[in-house]
Amino acid sequence: MHSIELLLDETTDRAVRDSWQVLADAGLPSLAHHSGATNAPHVSVSVAAGFDDRADPRLRRIASALPLPVAFAGLIVFGRPPRGLVLARALVPTADLLDLHRDVHESVGGAAPVDHAAPGRWMPHLTLASRLSPDQLALAIEVLSEAEEAEEATDAGRVSTSRLVSMRRWDSDAKVVVGL
Repeated sequence: MHSIELLLDETTDRAVRDSWQVLADAGLPSLAHHSGATNAPHVSVSVAAGFDDRADPRLRRIASALPLPVAFAGLIVFGRPPRGLVLARALVPTADLLDLHRDVHESVGGAAPVDHAAPGRWMPHLTLASRLSPDQLALAIEVLSEAEEAEEATDAGRVSTSRLVSMRRWDSDAKVVVGL
């Protein structure tokens, strides 16, 4: 699968990586174990079997509107046993974020999106872990909640704004990331 992805500001990127590490430290599946250079916390805005790179100039125009402030909601779960569960942090689907999503889909033209990434069905999120069993899911929620409580106690009064700051296209066939 190929994807169009939005990347996070440095502080939010670090916070997501910290969550990945909390899960890894608890012995749970985590994206912390993927050490490839292309592994970065991201929000996938379009996923398809392939994209025509002629859409890149249109996507670059959309990306020029970044950064886009975002707010996080709670944890969400995708999938079902026994195939495995995916734990993610939801983003609040603001009008600006939904407009960007629609614009990306219009820009990639004929690329047929996978069902869950299509306009009207998309749930913006950051994946924290995948291939979890129900027991692992329960533990993951517990350890992440404990870590967040500890962080809130030490960061009292700190205001943090998260932003989507750049866009990229991931070509899974060629294993290449194209900055947009």
